Amino acid sequence: MRIDKYLKLSRLIKRRTEAKYACDSHSIKLNNRISKAGDSIRVNDRIEIKSRQKILEIEVLKIPEGNVSVSSARELYLVIREENREYDD
Repeated sequence: MRIDKYLKLSRLIKRRTEAKYACDSHSIKLNNRISKAGDSIRVNDRIEIKSRQKILEIEVLKIPEGNVSVSSARELYLVIREENREYDD
């Protein structure tokens, strides 16, 4: 499964176009390498998502087949690290 589609189905990123943009802007890493939107993911891969507010690192537990309900989306991954980013203005 493509990483941009996985991020959307797992509800880590709201829309697939936003996930593609995040990959294009080097905000997504797959196994410590900058990811492209079309990169394939597998179980046990690690994904790091950098946003303006936080850094989130997850491990892929399941690859969904078809649509995912809101309640089961959280079961697709395990949060490894989550830290808030602070900026000095």
